[in-house]
This record gives sequence, structure tokens and C-alpha cells, in this order.
Amino acid sequence: MTVTRRTTLGALTAGATALGTSRTGVAAPAASLHRLWYRQPAKAWVEALPVGTGRSGAMVFGGVAQERLQLNDDTLWAGGPYDPVNPLARAALPEIRGLIAAGDYAKAAEVADARFLATPRRQMSYQTIGDLRLAFPGLPETAADYERDLDLDGAIATTRFSAGGTRFTRQVIASAPDRVIAVRLIADRAKALSLDLSFASPLKSAPTASVEGADTLVLVGTNEAQNGVEAALKFECRVRVLNKGGTVVADGAGLAVRGADEVLLLIASATSYRRFDDVGGDPAADNRAVVAAASAKPWRDLLARHQADHRKLFRRVAVDFGTTSAALKPTDERIKASPTTDDPALAALYYQYGRYLLIACSRPGGQPANLQGLWNDKTSPPWGGKYTININTEMNYWPAEPTGLAECVAPLVEMVRDLSVTGARTAQAMYGARGWVTHHNTDLWRATAPIDNVKAGVWPTGGAWLCKHLWDHYDYSRDRAYLADVYPLMKGAALFFLDTLVRDPRTGKVVTSPSSSPENDHGHGGSLAAGPTMDQAILRDLFSNCIAAAAILGTDATLAALLTVARDRLAPYKIGKDGQLQEWQDDWDADAKEIHHRHVSHLYGLFPSDQIAVDKTPALAAAARRSLEIRGDLSTGWAIAWRLNLWARLGEGDHAHGILGLLLGPERTYPNMFDAHPPFQIDGNFGGTSGMTEMILQSRNDEILLLPALPSAWPTGRLTGLRARGAVGVDVVWARGRLESAVLTAAADGRHHVRYAGGAIDLDLKAGQRVRLTARDGVLRKA
Repeated sequence: MTVTRRTTLGALTAGATALGTSRTGVAAPAASLHRLWYRQPAKAWVEALPVGTGRSGAMVFGGVAQERLQLNDDTLWAGGPYDPVNPLARAALPEIRGLIAAGDYAKAAEVADARFLATPRRQMSYQTIGDLRLAFPGLPETAADYERDLDLDGAIATTRFSAGGTRFTRQVIASAPDRVIAVRLIADRAKALSLDLSFASPLKSAPTASVEGADTLVLVGTNEAQNGVEAALKFECRVRVLNKGGTVVADGAGLAVRGADEVLLLIASATSYRRFDDVGGDPAADNRAVVAAASAKPWRDLLARHQADHRKLFRRVAVDFGTTSAALKPTDERIKASPTTDDPALAALYYQYGRYLLIACSRPGGQPANLQGLWNDKTSPPWGGKYTININTEMNYWPAEPTGLAECVAPLVEMVRDLSVTGARTAQAMYGARGWVTHHNTDLWRATAPIDNVKAGVWPTGGAWLCKHLWDHYDYSRDRAYLADVYPLMKGAALFFLDTLVRDPRTGKVVTSPSSSPENDHGHGGSLAAGPTMDQAILRDLFSNCIAAAAILGTDATLAALLTVARDRLAPYKIGKDGQLQEWQDDWDADAKEIHHRHVSHLYGLFPSDQIAVDKTPALAAAARRSLEIRGDLSTGWAIAWRLNLWARLGEGDHAHGILGLLLGPERTYPNMFDAHPPFQIDGNFGGTSGMTEMILQSRNDEILLLPALPSAWPTGRLTGLRARGAVGVDVVWARGRLESAVLTAAADGRHHVRYAGGAIDLDLKAGQRVRLTARDGVLRKA
């Protein structure tokens, strides 16, 4: 395939230059900078290409004789409404705390395992609907001139090939405005399209397929029971066939199309889920209405509405880290070669892929991105495909605010609202406390008790960490009405800890107990401890943000005073004997069972928080750096992504770029660019996008930092459309390793302290005002 032909494929991004910044004189077309493409169909699930409406998703395999669309609905989970609080937990709490205070951590874990963990111990799993199978009689397994791609800018997956002298094209979109997955099949010869449609599902509940009317295939079923919780959901998936020419007839539990000129398939899915405590929905009625509305629109209108909706979000940001001839190769070949190839455009593609995935899997009205975002082909995926809120769910949303996708945070906010209800029951039943709490995992049913095992589950600050995202959404928008809406959620989380923090008799400081440093064994009898560093840091943020919110809203002065006292009594950061930031109150880091543990929980204060910074707290920053050195760079996919963000916060651009290389290599990135834990977890994709943003722009400590960790590997480039705290947009352009210009556009009135290299400037901006900055000899000036 020639470069000229590839230039015609995919839409050029608005505002982007026609060619990427060239290093070799062979520049890639802009289309290739936003396009995953392959010369063969997907054989494995991690080679298929994802599309999503935010609620329903499909993995497109691109087969020739057999096409597979693996389908998901974000509310199809196992089980039903349940309350997993162990009735013995509250009585066991004083004993567990006493054992921790006495240093008998093994006995504390034994009691917690017997009487504190949830019943059941496991939460419910995210499940797949199954597959829509398309069989094309007469077509070969392989075909000439084959190509499949995913255009990130157009949000469309396309398969093209020739067979028997006919050119076939198949296009798949997942439309948020029309709530359907639409598949268009065309050929350059009349009457060339024939196919058989059928459903297949791995669910043990044995869904059944049937034909409705003359042109609609319907799959009806229920979810599965799991871990002793009965199945409570009904679901339906339907596909309507709209053909031009030819015939459509029922063929048992499937449909057969013969001799058509063009075929349009409209796929809709729904469950009976309404809320975590309401499963009374009517999925059949929902789907009929959705399909009927979509059927009234021709393909061109469906496509136009879908792409306008998607591009409104996607095109806010443009990125260019430079381009070499490596960008002309298929995506799987680029990933395989990336450890030994100079391919900066692969990083840019990964950056925009992360944004594409968030748009596709997290939209207002839907569920938040789970461990696999939206895409899962199993009935019991790894770790249940749940919401792991001791890092993974939060990492999913790290790029949302700074890369112009604030709307995608809405499902997370609504999940926190739900958790404040279920978590209030848990707070009272387990701890006798006000407010609300959730531990290290939750699911569709918003379960909040500690699950799995003591090492992971007995950690009470998951909800408190989620509240940071509530505050960040305000801090980037400065929307006072929104803050007033979510403040009660933040307040409830803070009240829980006012009631449950305990005094450390050795220091007089207040700490959480029982708790742990997520999933890490400190080597002194297990994982349980009082006041692990991460907890103290999360609560410092929670209390500070509640205090600030109360002042902005002019409310709760008495509570704010109590929170100020509690914040000032929290155990401080400590530096250990090896120069490291201590993970626990005691200097146990060197004794931990896994010295290279994937979690770096005690470094929360460096990122995503800003309590630790090279320019504000240099001694603590140096200790955090030492902790990172001890932990090592190579880890699981998402853990590498966290390290990327942390090294960027330390201002170590070249080191951060080296870690990015580990993330982009074939051991941690699958051929379809999904992150490999392994297996697949989507958080690494989002953490990678966040980390690259942190290399170019940081918004922390009431400052905007330009090019704080620019690597030498990206001497010339641009990243435009970013957002900074204080409701300001930022475009950054650099050349020869130095800032060329930065444009700030205010969405609200505010004062901004902007820094680059050794220079700084203060800007008082009014809403709508735009200022261009340049730098000479490190000095920032208005252009």
C-alpha cells in the first residue's frame, strides 16, 4: 500500500497541520497520526478494535468470511442489589484496633479475616452480552488488498478488502446521540452482499435469540447469579437489518440477507437496571424506541450526528511530538518495534487513543469506566472488571480534566453520589460513624464493605480519594453551582473520618485504624497498620478541599474549624533510614515482602496530589525520588503509568520518557493499543495520557508550569487545547527544546501564576480573555 493512498484514509484533525513534525524528511500524513491500522483481521480479542457510545460497546474483529462484534452494555453485571456488611464487624472493630496498637498485626489480620470482611467476600462481575456473528457465504477466509483501521478523529472502524473482483467496505460506529451501534456494509458491485446474522453468548443463564417481524434479530436473557447473590437483571440486545435491494428472511434463530446492494445494521442493548437499588426497567421497550428512532435516519445522518458529537470532545486537543518514517507502518508493527525505534508519533497516537477511549466509555447518563473501561468478553473477567478505587478507577479519570474531557467525569460523580448512600449504611453498621465510607472496590450495586482479603480490602479511604475528583472538577471549571451540589458528598466523607480517626499514643497525632497501604505487606505480620502514609495524605486533601469549599459557599464555618484542627493533627510525612519517603508510620519499607511492589501508594502526595513538590518541599520530593528508585521502573501496565506521572512531577523528563517507552512496548501494550497489566486493564491507557500531559503542562500549587518535564526526545512539538486549574485553557508550542509560545484563554475571571524554566509571570484574566506568552532567556513575556 502506498503512502499516497493512505493519505486519503481517515479525517484530518481540525486545526492540525497536514503533516506531523518531521525528523527524517519523511513526514506521516495527519490521518496516520490519529489512526490505528492493520494488514490482517484480528485473531485475538486484544487485536480487535473498540467502539463505544459511552453505554454500549463493541469490539470489531474485521474478519472477511466471518465478522465478530463482541458486545457490552455497561449495566450488565452479575447479581443484584445486596448489602455485604458483615454483622460481626462493628463488635470486632475495637479488638482489631487494640491488636494493631499493640503491634500484633498478624492477630489483627486473623480477627479481621474472620469478622470484619464483607459477606460475601467477593463483589459482582461485569459481564458480556456475547457476540453478534456475521457470516458471509462465498467469501474466502483471507482476501487481497486487506486493511482495517480505527479512525480516532472520526470514531469509526473500517474494514476494506477485495474478493472475486469486488471491493467490500464495512464501517462500524457507536453513536452516543442515537444510542446505537451501526454497521454499514457496501460493495462496488450490485447485489454482492449476502450474510447470515446470529447471536452467541457465553452467559450460563442461556439467553435466547429469536426473529421479530421481518427484519429484527433479538437476544433476550438475564445476568448470572454470583457469590451467593441472585441474578436480578433482564437484558435485551436487538439488531435491525435495513437493506437496499436483495431479501431478508428468518433462518431459525437468525436472519439471512441475500443479494443486497447495501446493508445497514442497527444494534441496541439495554438492561432492566435503573439504579443500584432498582432493577425495574423495561429493556425491550427502551431498545424498540431507540432502534425505531435511528431507523428513521439514513446512514449519512447517523454518521454526521455521531461524528459531530464525538469531534466536539476529541478535537479540543491536538498533539504533535514529532514524526519519523516509523509512523508509516501498521500499528502492531510499530508497537513491536517501539523498544528499538524512534517513533514519537506512536506516543502521540497513544495519547489521543486514551482520550478516544474515555469518550467512548464514559458519558453522562452511563456508568463510569471500570477496570476494562467498557469492553469485556467474559462473564467473570480478571478482578471482576470492577471499580478498584485504591488507584485504578481514579487513574481512569486523571486525563479527563486537563485534556478537555470534563463531561466524561459525570458518571464518576454520579457513582460517588450512589456510594454516599450505600456507604452511609456501611459507616453506621461497621463503624458506628456518621457520613459514608467505601473501601478498595465497588461494583454496579455500589457495595462498600471491605472485600477479597485483609491485605487489599481493609482500607477505608477509597471514598475519600474519589472526593478529590469531585473537587478537581470544580477546580478546573470554577462552577460554583456544581460545587454546591457535590459539597454534601465531600462533607459526608469528611464526617466519617472525624468520627473514626484514632489517636496514636506514641505521637499524639491522629491516624486511620484499621487500614493498610494498598495491597502491600509491610513484613511485620501482614498488611494491617495504623495511619499508612497514603491515608494521611488523602485525608489532608479531603479536609483541605472541604474547608475551601465551605469558604467558597459561605457555609459550615464550625465544621471547617473542626476539620482544620483534625488536618493539623494528622500524622506528617516521614523520611526513613534509606532516605525514602516512609510508606508507614514505622520505618518498614526495607522490610516489605515486595520491595518492587506495583503500588506506590505513599507517593500519592507527589501525584495525583500536590502536597509534595520539588520547588515547594524539596526534602520530601527527594525522599519520594528515592522511593521510586528503590521500587524500580518496570512493573504492571498501570503501575508503569503511575511512575510516569510521578517522574514527570519530579521534573525528570528524560527519565519519564524512558518509562513511557516501557509502557509503549509490546510487553505492556497489546496490538490494539490496549494496556497490558497483563491481562488487559484500561487504566494504563489513561495513566499514559495523563503522564504525557504532566510532561508538558502541570497545574498545581496555584501555579501553571509550562514544559516542566520536556524530554530531549521531543525537541519540537505542540500540545494544544489543554486545561489548567482556575478554568483556563492552555496551548503550548516548543521548538529546539525551548518554549516558543503559550496561549492562555480564560473561561472565568481569575489570577494565574505561570512559570517556565526560571521565569514567571502573573496574569489577571477576565472570562473570555486570551493572552499569548513567549519566552526569551527563560523570561516569560506577553507577546
